[in-house]
Amino acid sequence: MTDHDDLLERVARRAGGDLPCATAAQIKEAEAALGFPLPPLLARLYQDVGNGGFGPDYQLMPLIGPKPPTAVDAYQAQHAEGDWPTGVLPILEWGCAMYAAIDCTAPEAPVLLYEPNAVTDDRAHAWFQDTGSLATWLHNWLTGEGWYENDDPDLRLWPDARHRIPSAPPTSHHQHHDQHDDEHHPEPEPQQQNQNLNQPQRQNDLL
Repeated sequence: MTDHDDLLERVARRAGGDLPCATAAQIKEAEAALGFPLPPLLARLYQDVGNGGFGPDYQLMPLIGPKPPTAVDAYQAQHAEGDWPTGVLPILEWGCAMYAAIDCTAPEAPVLLYEPNAVTDDRAHAWFQDTGSLATWLHNWLTGEGWYENDDPDLRLWPDARHRIPSAPPTSHHQHHDQHDDEHHPEPEPQQQNQNLNQPQRQNDLL
């Protein structure tokens, strides 16, 4: 057994079984369309448990297939807008334009929360760390420990967002002003944005 075999068996039992699964050919087709490989655990989820239709709340989207929305469709649509990080695959839509997404470029496949509703100019503030790995995210779903089970979730901003998002503004910039002008027209100090996520507004919370 691999390290994830037991976890996959538990996920399959929770999913209820009899879900249509993605084929090896569909996994390759999806990876070709995305332009990057899927993390091994995510590929096994789609192949061994089901091509979507399980998981928390609105459940995982199908990876690929004739019934939209699929994860491939969602990634291509978001990435085409120019401010979605390359290699971050949305796998579940929480509602209200929020996504659970996996950083497929990292070995542990960390899961992120994309929450754009309170963001104005800095798109980096829409990205939060959910869990450090897909395995932990699945475990939290199975044990009822996910942030979505918490009345007062406390998620930190994703530290890699600023250099992974093409349109994110730099953390700092150097502006040269006339010293005399600075003395008479000091720049206001920037306001600090809350670094935590509190009470994300999923669609079912608004019903």
